[in-house]
Amino acid sequence: MASPDPEHPGLLLRDSFGYSERVLVIPPQLVKALQFFDGESNENDLREWMVQTSGSFDVGDILHGLVGALSDSGFLENEVYFGLREAAHKAFAESPIRPPAYIGGAYPDCPEDTRRMLNEFMSDAPAVPALPEGKRLVGIAAPHVSFEGGWECYRDGFNALREAGKDKTFVILATSHYGEAEKFGITRKPYSTSFGESTPANDLLDEIAALAPDSVTEEDYCHVMEHSAEFHVLWLQYLFGPEVKVLPVLVGAYAKSVYTEEHPAPEEDAKVSAFLEALRQMQAKHGEDLCWVLSIDMAHMGQRYGDPVAAVEGEPIMQEVEKEDKARIADLVTGDIDAFWKKVQEDQDPLKWCGSAPLYTFYRALPQAKAELLNYGKWSIDESSVVTFAGMRFIA
Repeated sequence: MASPDPEHPGLLLRDSFGYSERVLVIPPQLVKALQFFDGESNENDLREWMVQTSGSFDVGDILHGLVGALSDSGFLENEVYFGLREAAHKAFAESPIRPPAYIGGAYPDCPEDTRRMLNEFMSDAPAVPALPEGKRLVGIAAPHVSFEGGWECYRDGFNALREAGKDKTFVILATSHYGEAEKFGITRKPYSTSFGESTPANDLLDEIAALAPDSVTEEDYCHVMEHSAEFHVLWLQYLFGPEVKVLPVLVGAYAKSVYTEEHPAPEEDAKVSAFLEALRQMQAKHGEDLCWVLSIDMAHMGQRYGDPVAAVEGEPIMQEVEKEDKARIADLVTGDIDAFWKKVQEDQDPLKWCGSAPLYTFYRALPQAKAELLNYGKWSIDESSVVTFAGMRFIA
């Protein structure tokens, strides 16, 4: 992203996987040099560009300085990067817990302060509508956007979840922002937050892994930095105690179905199909003891997300986005997941919903489910970009 420091303008680079702790700012005049780090160009190509751009043949120090800074930071695909990656994966594999990644930032490191923060969010929660006769709560959806932006939708989603009770196993279908498409990331480690350590539902993981071994990435390193699971574990611990039993699953994008014509339906991919069948069997066998928690955001609009124009709340572009969001939500309310998915696929999802895959996964596991919209929200994440989200509950 652009450097936020006016005294150091340029392009800010950081490693979202956390292999490297370095942060680099590439000066504006060198940003275009990054196009030569493509695995095909060589040092002479970069040198020639620098000479032409600067009008000087004396570019050796600048060239080697740029290459050295990128390499030393682990930002080139070389032995430095591979060493950092191996060390990070090994550390996670050997850790007895999934350590908290956002403690002290997104939420306090003190449990009392964390509870106070969430109590404040919950203080004016509206009454939850009574369930229709003969129906039961089977799950909720809540955002994973920053608490400051989406707290009202978090509040309404998790307030509705109180009815589930603490004796359930909570299956978290979390958006995977870093993992492979068409794959599902699992871990047997307890999640740790300021409240303590959760209880992993490893008995259910055993069943899923046995039914769909090629569909899952066990001890997926992506859990290390994935906020979409950690935030929801935190809320579950707040409601039901630190040792609440959870099964966090990172759901990769259904890219083949959305961005190619290879698989019109996600389950036409054999690995996706096997995993969805495993979830259906798990629900059929243990449904009375399960409750589902979907960690989803919706539209991602504006320049931060690659759009050519700014997205500003209140302007026509965001009014149209809200209209399209609610058309998709209407399909979830009626339980028509096929109609929902056709809207996602149209024009390769220009709304860029990052919660579409968990939603599709949930409805294939519980095809009888229907959503109720509790709250719809938007957050201007910067002056030219907006994220949308909702709090929902699911009944069946």
